[in-house]
Amino acid sequence: MDTLNRYIAIEVIKATLVSALVLVTLVLFFTLADEVGDIGKGQYDFWAVVKYVALTSPSVFYDLLPSSALIGTMFALGSMSNNREIVAMRCAGIAVSRIVLAVMRAGLILVVISVIVGEFVSPTVNRIAREFKATTQSGRIASWSIYGFWIRDGHSFINIRQINHRTSLGNITIYDVDFDHGLGSIQHAEKADFSDGMWVLTDVENTSLSKTSVEIDRKPSKDWESVIDPDLLNVVVVNPGNLSGMGLYRYIRFLKDNEQQTRRFELAFWQKVIDPLVTLVMLLVAIPFVMNVSRSVGMGQRMLTGILIGLVFILFDRVVGQMGLVYNMKPIVAALLPGFVFLVFALIMMRRVS
Repeated sequence: MDTLNRYIAIEVIKATLVSALVLVTLVLFFTLADEVGDIGKGQYDFWAVVKYVALTSPSVFYDLLPSSALIGTMFALGSMSNNREIVAMRCAGIAVSRIVLAVMRAGLILVVISVIVGEFVSPTVNRIAREFKATTQSGRIASWSIYGFWIRDGHSFINIRQINHRTSLGNITIYDVDFDHGLGSIQHAEKADFSDGMWVLTDVENTSLSKTSVEIDRKPSKDWESVIDPDLLNVVVVNPGNLSGMGLYRYIRFLKDNEQQTRRFELAFWQKVIDPLVTLVMLLVAIPFVMNVSRSVGMGQRMLTGILIGLVFILFDRVVGQMGLVYNMKPIVAALLPGFVFLVFALIMMRRVS
């Protein structure tokens, strides 16, 4: 029995990884075609595009792993069915539950892979990709952390704690360094809005520092010429889907401490927690479609079925997530609902197979 379990698990994992390779390649190809239109911005040439697209591949793999598991399981078990291996197992007295258990063991390995990629690989590489694209296109050094967005402009270091929109900023602090590498002044503004090619600071407090005195000057508004433009912010703005689970948890606490909205990030956090388990649900969904279908059905038809189910799940998941934000649904409920619906569907189908 251990040999049979190992055989089924290996076949499912192999087919899943092959499916993931095909799907990731397709998505990266379309991403490459889309990024080609930005060639010529700053130093963003063709090889920079290739590097950027390559850096996004772990994130694409993580997003497509549940669909890949669905297609891979259909392919692996479908191949066994066409070769009458499933029939031989059933005739030998092996219950459907034993086959399901073997598939689930493979699913646990895929869950571990999903957690590793989603928690440790994808967020780091995504951050590198965003910063690489931003600095290559703008020629400026920019980075983001849980303490806000940082950028250097000559002898000034700018920290932005809140990005409401790419043309609306909040809690901006500008640190000016003098020629002796000392801190010359600190300028803080509650708000900044981009209009007519210029930033306008609101509620500005400027603190000038010298060896003998500190002077504070306050103004209701002030024009601000800066290298920061909306296109640069659009690239490096905080994307909750690109943070790890721990990163989301820390960022949510940071936003709450600063009395900012957290619903979007809470939804992303619960989706990050639940997404690896969705892989197991997709495996359960795939099994009835193989067991209930005649072995004369070709691989192409099974793969098409798997792709369609995967697309339906992705669309359903995104629609429920957006509706949850619009209608103030609890983030954990909005994150759980798509997977729960597909789990119920899989269990009903499994009951028919049994």
